[in-house]
Amino acid sequence: MLSGSFGDRDDFISDSLEKEMLLWPTCLSSTGHAQIDAVNRDSLLLSSPLLRSRQLIFDELDEASPRLREPRELFSCFSSRGPLQAPRWPIECEVIKENIHHIEWVPLQPEYFYQPTGNEKVPEIVGEEQGTVVYQLDSVPAEGTYFTSSRIGGKRGTIKELAVTLQGPDDNTLLFESRFESGNLQKAVRVGIYEYELTLRTDLYTDKHTQWFYFRVQNTRKDATYRFTIVNLLKPKSLYAVGMKPLMYSQLDATLYNIGWRREGREIKYYKNNVDDGQQPLYCLTWTTQFPHDQDTCFFAHFYPYTYTDLQCYLLSVANNPIQSQFCKLRALCRSLAGNTVYLLTITNPSRTPQEAAAKKAVVLSARVHPGESNSSWIMNGFLDFILSNSPDAQLLRDIFIFKVIPMLNPDGVIVGNYRCSLAGRDLNRHYKTVLKDSFPCIWYTKNMIKRLLEEREVLLYCDFHGHSRKNNIFLYGCHSNNHKHWLHERVFPLMLSKNAPDKFSFDSCNFKVQKCKEGTGRVVMWRMGIINSYTMESTFGGSTLGSKRDTHFTIEDLKSLGYHVCDTLLDFCDPDQTKYTQCLQELKELLQQEINKKLNNFGQDMDLEGNWSDIPLSDIESSTSGSDSSLSDGPPIRLLNVVADEPNQKTVFKNPKKKRLQTRKQRDEQYQKSYLMRELKLTENAPGRAGFVSTLQKQPTFLKSPESPSPSVRRSENPRLNETQLSGREKGTSLDPPLTSPKNKERNQSKKPGFTASCSPKRSTNSSLGPAPDVKPNWSKTRYSAARKDHATMAVYPSLHIYTYP
Repeated sequence: MLSGSFGDRDDFISDSLEKEMLLWPTCLSSTGHAQIDAVNRDSLLLSSPLLRSRQLIFDELDEASPRLREPRELFSCFSSRGPLQAPRWPIECEVIKENIHHIEWVPLQPEYFYQPTGNEKVPEIVGEEQGTVVYQLDSVPAEGTYFTSSRIGGKRGTIKELAVTLQGPDDNTLLFESRFESGNLQKAVRVGIYEYELTLRTDLYTDKHTQWFYFRVQNTRKDATYRFTIVNLLKPKSLYAVGMKPLMYSQLDATLYNIGWRREGREIKYYKNNVDDGQQPLYCLTWTTQFPHDQDTCFFAHFYPYTYTDLQCYLLSVANNPIQSQFCKLRALCRSLAGNTVYLLTITNPSRTPQEAAAKKAVVLSARVHPGESNSSWIMNGFLDFILSNSPDAQLLRDIFIFKVIPMLNPDGVIVGNYRCSLAGRDLNRHYKTVLKDSFPCIWYTKNMIKRLLEEREVLLYCDFHGHSRKNNIFLYGCHSNNHKHWLHERVFPLMLSKNAPDKFSFDSCNFKVQKCKEGTGRVVMWRMGIINSYTMESTFGGSTLGSKRDTHFTIEDLKSLGYHVCDTLLDFCDPDQTKYTQCLQELKELLQQEINKKLNNFGQDMDLEGNWSDIPLSDIESSTSGSDSSLSDGPPIRLLNVVADEPNQKTVFKNPKKKRLQTRKQRDEQYQKSYLMRELKLTENAPGRAGFVSTLQKQPTFLKSPESPSPSVRRSENPRLNETQLSGREKGTSLDPPLTSPKNKERNQSKKPGFTASCSPKRSTNSSLGPAPDVKPNWSKTRYSAARKDHATMAVYPSLHIYTYP
């Protein structure tokens, strides 16, 4: 390890002694500062070049009788005897010695989408030939190289000043910077007095994946209108084309008025770059803005940043909380390629007996496998806020489940500002089947942790949190089961979530098709390992088109509240009273039958599908998911590709053969669906006995026949409520076994969903619009686990740094 990922021995030791204990001062308590002072004192005592062990220490008089340090805790990541490890960077990266910290803030008014006028300017890209380069990174790894080693602070030596030197107080040139955690601006070219062309740095050790951006500007002028144009985006479609605005943060506004990130931008346009260099086409994003203050320090970002240090500060607050640390154990799952810790949280209440512990089912949640999708971290943050709170619902969930949580799967990518890849130059969410532990340690250890967990107990739910750049709202991708015992069951949880968060979550956008190109994703691999409810949660970078939040951007609080809704839906999903579960299954069957009829009508077929429509695989009815195309990041790490290139006699097993394809995805889907549906219909004509499974669908259920009730699709969009008194009992021929049978009935509040109370920073604003509006709040019964809970002591309320109240 010392000669590999961490560099040579001397480098590792000096870094560990001098820098590894450093954290941002803003997130450390007085105890944390005392810990840092103690470690610094030890560092001075260990500065002798003859002493190379971190275990041996000397007393203050430097006596010659060394003693051993106290042994580190065997499993725990956090200890009162030392601080957290500072982030490790590839040795090619320069890192400025500044602590970047942003306050959390919720806008007082909804931030609406930008409404295009059609007159937005499309600036010509002139480049540095006609402009002036005012900022350019020169420490980025060259194309074709691969990661070799890392160190705290990145590249050795003096940090250069890359921004131009101002010629005097009247020089209004902006000063750019991005050499901080998650920053990724490559170059800035001044092409006008207040106009700049920006080039984003690609993911390290690749030549692609430019979507995320995060950079700083200084020397601003208040009354000027600035234009920024990012010139090397790669996606043909973007939410910026349908109203999404960039984010801006003013340091003076944060200091003077407690205002944080806000949506800014006018004349927003997303268009194709007119420069043709013979390679893949590039796209541009342009917008204008006015800064609120003179001589201000401002930041721009694709979405609300959430860095590796932010996560460590949050976990440190949990570890120092005497109440939360009793039921939340923090461990190191593994080390990343650069040597950064991948954290694993185990959250559950202590069991009274071994039998009670063995009866608990597991829930596995992960986030940030794609580092540029910071929205996933905010949802995870909201989930942790709630599950670690003293809410009765949270206590109940901890009583009946064991939660395994990996809040940041790709810390290396987050630290260096990648959008999609790890330092292996590959998309980790295509490598869950990998056997290359050294190349993809985060994924390898995650999969094996879940494999061991499945040997111990049932995993009820797996969900990997992501972000989406081309669709609004929040939705799930799942996997369709062909087992009729669990037919449509994988769609119940998403449907319930859409009813609990109707102004944020869109069931219509959910998809359950398992494509060949997605076989290496977390949700598909975990599904094939036996987890029926295996999902990818996609949260938009933009906002909502639903309900009370229609045409508004999501805030940090909106995403955090989604974490609460996941917990709330989990209780609905596992309610021993299966009324809601049954209703959702019935609604899903009705919707599916309508979808099949619609598909066949589109193909010009008008057939009676009575008795045989359920034999058609659902994955063939749905279109492919419209997620990001990351197939360019498949394959082994670059260093292994180079090995193959150096050995011509070795078989090139990593190259995929090219196949002749139709022109568009739409044509492929239509041709495949039509041929498959026709083939299945012919096969089922001679099998009338297979119709029994859907015999109950020949007549509409009572609650769908009401004359004032519209069709199910319309009803779902207009009124997401379920009338749980209109459908009771199980349908014949359909398995409706509850997903969870609790060994004991548990108590829940009968009258109202309990929120959870905690002390927040007085600077943080509250948002009364969080959660479902009163007119769209689901009217589901609150009689879950209705029997009284006994022998369970009430937990003391302990103030937490990151807890909020959701409706």
